[in-house]
Amino acid sequence: MKIEYRNLFTHFIFTTKNRFPIIPEASRERIEKYITGIVHKNDSRLYAIYANPEHMHFLVSRSPKLSEEKLATMVAESSSAFIIKNKLCTGMFAWQETASAFSVSKSEVDKVCKYILNQSEHHRKVTFAEEYVVFMKHYKEKLLFKK
Repeated sequence: MKIEYRNLFTHFIFTTKNRFPIIPEASRERIEKYITGIVHKNDSRLYAIYANPEHMHFLVSRSPKLSEEKLATMVAESSSAFIIKNKLCTGMFAWQETASAFSVSKSEVDKVCKYILNQSEHHRKVTFAEEYVVFMKHYKEKLLFKK
């Protein structure tokens, strides 16, 4: 059955391999624009994105034809190839083999967008490790992050 209306908001978090801080600020915008294009080409809409040196957040309203895993895989594989081909990072680039995906209600979209777009300020106060622990506790998932 064709889905006429959708409300499938997902907040993704990708981390670089071994959480190495290898995404330079000078490449951030180019990487974000490329990922925005991937999302749009897959009948989905990107609301907010921010690539930190060792992790990236993005919020999408995804196509009902795509699972979270399928969209994450497409974004990870395509963006990795783009980053490597264009030498946008220091050292050898790769995303971790796993990512996080959190569903977001429509009423929370603005709040999550503000959170994502405020990453540079946010991470002056809170490390990514601390942030991840809070996310896992908030969503009551198994804690996967190991110090």
